[in-house]
Amino acid sequence: MTKFALGKFALGISDRSGFQYKLNDMKLEWTGLLVGADEWEKKQPQLDPRRHVTDPQALKDARPNSPMVLSVYVGVPNVADDGRWKPMNCFGQVGQVTVITT
Repeated sequence: MTKFALGKFALGISDRSGFQYKLNDMKLEWTGLLVGADEWEKKQPQLDPRRHVTDPQALKDARPNSPMVLSVYVGVPNVADDGRWKPMNCFGQVGQVTVITT
């Protein structure tokens, strides 16, 4: 097995700035750079990939909607038998239309 020197007097050059530091005081960054302790930056959380969460697309035991009544009341001018305009009230539902004149 290979032994390395302790290096208590060894110096190293920072990969980022080129400054000289004690080798024992240098840190290895997440980018693989060997930098001085004052230059070291931790990895930002935004750089990690986010979890891929999918939304469910189908419903279990889905049933069709119950009949929904859609009511629309509209006042429309209508020509009476004598040629004058009179209001006409309309009521409608999906699937059928009922017209009631007053």
